[in-house]
Amino acid sequence: MPHITLTKHIFRPIFRTLDYLTPVGDLLARLWIAKIFFMSGLTKIENLDCTRRLFENVYHVPLLPPICAAYLGTAAELTLPVLLLFGLGGRLTILCFFIYNIICVISFSFLWTPEGQVGLDNHINWGLLLMMLMFHGPGKISLDYWIRKRFIEHL
Repeated sequence: MPHITLTKHIFRPIFRTLDYLTPVGDLLARLWIAKIFFMSGLTKIENLDCTRRLFENVYHVPLLPPICAAYLGTAAELTLPVLLLFGLGGRLTILCFFIYNIICVISFSFLWTPEGQVGLDNHINWGLLLMMLMFHGPGKISLDYWIRKRFIEHL
């Protein structure tokens, strides 16, 4: 019987608190990834000539001409973080972001060198966070949740 008391009085409140804090964790994961990629997008837009040269000489995006890849990559890094931050577009936005992260890893061969290992690890971590969000959605602190509660569930 002592294990029932231990579970009831100690573990159950801890698990309830963690359940209560889950939306905050979802929001923090979204904020972290949004910040990283948005800052990268701002860097790209500050000097578009340099960005074009990077996509012509360093980043090798499959199936896209370098100029097109430069503009699409910059646009993705400026729009997807905003959608992710607000939790708008839910799993579809997160899936697009997840795919974009994979394309970044494939396109930048430096990440596959010993010197680029830290960058590859970062992309893997971001991908894992995105995958976690993709599996269960952006969470309760999101516009998607608010829209669903306000408009869809009242129909």
